[in-house]
Amino acid sequence: LGGGTGFVGRALTQLLRSRGHEVTHISRHPGKDRITWEEVSNSGLPSCEAVVNLAGENVLNPFRRWGDAFCKDVISSRVETTRTLAKAIADAEQPPRAWVLVTGVGYYRPSPTAEYTEDSPGGDFDFFSRLVSSWEAAALVPGSPARGVVRSGVVLGRGGGAIAQMLWPFRLGLGGPVGSGLQPFPWIHVRDLAGIVCHALESECLQGVFNGVAPSSAATSNGTFAQELAAALGRPALLLAPAWAVRAVFGAERALLLLEGQRVVPKRTLESGYRFVFPDLPAALKDIVA
Repeated sequence: LGGGTGFVGRALTQLLRSRGHEVTHISRHPGKDRITWEEVSNSGLPSCEAVVNLAGENVLNPFRRWGDAFCKDVISSRVETTRTLAKAIADAEQPPRAWVLVTGVGYYRPSPTAEYTEDSPGGDFDFFSRLVSSWEAAALVPGSPARGVVRSGVVLGRGGGAIAQMLWPFRLGLGGPVGSGLQPFPWIHVRDLAGIVCHALESECLQGVFNGVAPSSAATSNGTFAQELAAALGRPALLLAPAWAVRAVFGAERALLLLEGQRVVPKRTLESGYRFVFPDLPAALKDIVA
């Protein structure tokens, strides 16, 4: 499991171990139940049934200035790690039976009205969409095993993800919509993102693209999300974060991730038989802030 020590990786590790699977993390540093990326590059994969890559530098890290150096880190932490794993799978004497990559809904063009399923076009209109295309292309392994791609929305959960940076302003009654608040907000609870990956690993016939968003997320706007989070905390959501301030903090290109959004539908995910633990936002937020 690449990226296993991150927010989603911890949730997936916990779920897989609870279901009786052994999990080894691929990390920059050696340790218990870990191998390093260098070891995978030099010596290949240990014997395993499945490989998952969740690795990736946090694009919205407010402490990193948007520029060439950060862009390179964002690309290499996703594309190069994926390429390393794909090569190791291709070279393995006994390849794993399943290979799952988690990417993002940034593949689809932001729109206030268009709805996207897994078959919708995208991946060719800005830095982030082209990043997802390169990332997914890097995962291709000639022949086998089956490759599953989960395009994740904004991940919500306790102790990390998008909520971690929002919780204190909202607890203090200082939260509110970002920009106009009208932009779509494609979201998923971390337990469901881990659940979809686990479902794909355990149902080895599943391959192709699965949208990692909650079924109700296509109807969720940023403003609705702000109101629901405030309601879950028993606070108002009156303060707007204006677009100019968001651009000032993150830079114009990154700010688009917050100021625009996509209406994404998990069509193939539902057809695959996955049952969401948190299909609706109020229940998801209640679980997170409880």
